[in-house]
Amino acid sequence: MQPPPDPGSDDPPRILAIANQKGGVGKTTTAINLATALAARGERVLLVDLDPQGNASTGFGLSRAERRNGTYRLLSESLDVAAVQRASFVPGLWLVPSDPDLAGAEIELVGEPRREFRLREALRQRGTSPPPGYVLIDCPPSLGLLTLNGLTAADAVLVPLQCEFFALEGISQLMHTVDLVRRRLNPQLRLQGIVLTMYDRRNNLSEQVAADARGFFGDRVYDTMIPRNVRISESPSHGKPVLLYDYRSPGAQAYVALAGEMLRRERDRPAVVA
Repeated sequence: MQPPPDPGSDDPPRILAIANQKGGVGKTTTAINLATALAARGERVLLVDLDPQGNASTGFGLSRAERRNGTYRLLSESLDVAAVQRASFVPGLWLVPSDPDLAGAEIELVGEPRREFRLREALRQRGTSPPPGYVLIDCPPSLGLLTLNGLTAADAVLVPLQCEFFALEGISQLMHTVDLVRRRLNPQLRLQGIVLTMYDRRNNLSEQVAADARGFFGDRVYDTMIPRNVRISESPSHGKPVLLYDYRSPGAQAYVALAGEMLRRERDRPAVVA
């Protein structure tokens, strides 16, 4: 485990929570592959696996035995994130894995002071280590204390939205939670955007969900859509992001495009005045 090399900048990182309380929407897949695509573009990225299932850690080839120092210790022992992060095999990308005890963290922390701020404080306590440009937090598919920590730590939330029936119904609850967190815990929290996942242009339902999402959220829905693609589904079993498993596949190219669109939007993002 080692801190990232000095990029020559003291600017704080841009922290994005990737969240959706509905499972199976491509949240972890987006976290893994967006982080990889950003690193491939020269960004320094830290991916925090905040999901007890640990799928983001599996997606980078980490076995259960290799995850003993991770997000559980980060939250329960108030460690500096530099003590638990590790370099991945992707140049410029570091990972804080989900360790086996994370599943019990919500129960253990419920009576602790400032329990909603544990991750936020850990990400800020980096000592003299220079920060990455982006921190991506892979939140669990729930709206419990772990996701609350992710939202409280983040500057913005990125929401993967599956192009399936019921998808839009569930997102209203997440938006309500984001609004509560903004009003009570994290006034800076904003909606980064909506990413449409599992899009199938042959399916009229995908077209309808995409149209409905754009009609409701407007330009906060990304132009880039992540297609249904067998290579995306296969890559986690090989412990690789799809960009390394099959770079030429439509799924990999979609995440490359998503990273480019996100960086363009970041450049155009107006400064938030407190």
